Amino acid sequence: MQGFVAFIIPFLIFKLFNGLLLEKKKNGKIEMKEYTNQQEPDQQFSQETVDQFIGDFNKDFERMKKELGHNWDVHFREFQIGATDIRAAIIFLDGLADTEQINKHILKSIMERFSNTSASFFTEGDKLQSIMKNNISIRDVLEESTVQGTVGKVLTGYTALFVDGMPNALMLCTINGKTRNIEEPISEAVVRGPRVGFTEKLSDNTALLRQQGENQQLSILQMGVGKRVKKRLVIAYMDEIVDPELVEEVKKRIQTIDLDNLLESGYIEQLIEDNYLSPFTQVQNTERPDRVYGALMEGRVAILLDGTPFALIVPVTINMLLQSPEDYYERWLPSSLIRLLRYLAAGITLFAPSLYIAFVSFHQGLIPTKLALSMMATREGVPFPALIEALIMEVAIEILREAGLRLPKPIGPTMGIVGGLVIGEAAVQAGIVSPIMVIVVALTAISSFAIPQYNAGITLRMLRFVAMISAALFGLYGIILFFLFLCSHLVKLKSFGVPYVSPTVPYRAGDWKDFMVRMPLMTMKRRPKLLQPKDSVRKGEIRGKENNSYDHQSKR
Repeated sequence: MQGFVAFIIPFLIFKLFNGLLLEKKKNGKIEMKEYTNQQEPDQQFSQETVDQFIGDFNKDFERMKKELGHNWDVHFREFQIGATDIRAAIIFLDGLADTEQINKHILKSIMERFSNTSASFFTEGDKLQSIMKNNISIRDVLEESTVQGTVGKVLTGYTALFVDGMPNALMLCTINGKTRNIEEPISEAVVRGPRVGFTEKLSDNTALLRQQGENQQLSILQMGVGKRVKKRLVIAYMDEIVDPELVEEVKKRIQTIDLDNLLESGYIEQLIEDNYLSPFTQVQNTERPDRVYGALMEGRVAILLDGTPFALIVPVTINMLLQSPEDYYERWLPSSLIRLLRYLAAGITLFAPSLYIAFVSFHQGLIPTKLALSMMATREGVPFPALIEALIMEVAIEILREAGLRLPKPIGPTMGIVGGLVIGEAAVQAGIVSPIMVIVVALTAISSFAIPQYNAGITLRMLRFVAMISAALFGLYGIILFFLFLCSHLVKLKSFGVPYVSPTVPYRAGDWKDFMVRMPLMTMKRRPKLLQPKDSVRKGEIRGKENNSYDHQSKR
């Protein structure tokens, strides 16, 4: 009893002290929060007041020099308007601003156009600002009344114009960022199809979408992302086809992104997906405008970010990762055969090494007798079990693949092929692995190259190691368990509310026309039901069918 009292009294004292401490901290936080809320409006008002231009040329220009003068690529140019003594100045960023436009359409226009104008012509600030806006031959002319707004636009390529007596700055669009030429996508090569890929310039990418054909339904909405480094992002969709709820969901997820800077669309892909713990990608990335446009015509949404050639498509189903744009450019029979080969290649990539391990380690009786004797003869002298043997070769292949990607282009492919042959031959001669293991690993590696989507191939290669460990522990039973767990995960997985394994679960017979096989175009009269499009009928294909019937009647 005394021991219990000796234990309970210190415990109660500790709890009481801890509760008082937490309450004190809580009260302190509440008081601080109330004090902060009371001070926020005054601080915000004072900050906005300080940030405003005051209309004094000397002071406003000096403030801009203080903000941007430490940057060596920011240029300040002072001059006078024509023959008057009215002072003016421009601020622009070397490299992003077009110096030819600045010289010809800003400096030359202002200096020469008002060469015979007296200072009395510019009487008031409002009139002066109107004259400047109407006499500068630049596409976009905006007014900016804050220092931070002016700084932000100058750093993106605008030219800021300050004139003595003018209350605000004029922002002149002289953006001329460096970009590369439009080239064929490297990661999505096709034999038949457009040789055009996206670039790092957002305006070029939206223009490539517009060039697919005249379409008033194509809507492109601009948003800003990034807290410290602002970047432009656009959402593209077909207004009369896409489900409005899908567009709102995409907007909402993008608005919740809270990062300083988004260097590439891969950041967005990771931040807007439904399940970040899943090994399967739930957002498709592509460099091809035709793939994006085809997805938009089905009722999907595309996301394009400035500074990257990779666009994102949502929602995604697993069959999209095994499809190529070329499937729709060839006739349906060869396209269907090639698509079935891709599904077979995906199965080999995922299960070939694990099946080898299961049969060699647990189920030798299921192997035909002659083949079993041949396999046992080739494995004679190999000191490792089948799992270690497979892991050695698979890891070596993955290292060679990664090294081939990172090396310079003239060396990479040669090193990958030669390295694989040399390592495989040396491993067999040294008795580390069996020849049939080299064949299995080589077949697996070749099959993984047939996956059109690079990140889908990475997923299958990653899951292959899980399947190998399952096979080494439980044999075929382990492979079946792994397959069941994989299927259950895929069935539960969704991409923006769309089941990932559609149209198998839930089953939609109409959508199977473009699933494992690609049926003739004239039979694909409707868009996928899983996307719930506002207009479910492919009107172009119906018109095509009517035209064909008209042609037959005319021939008769």
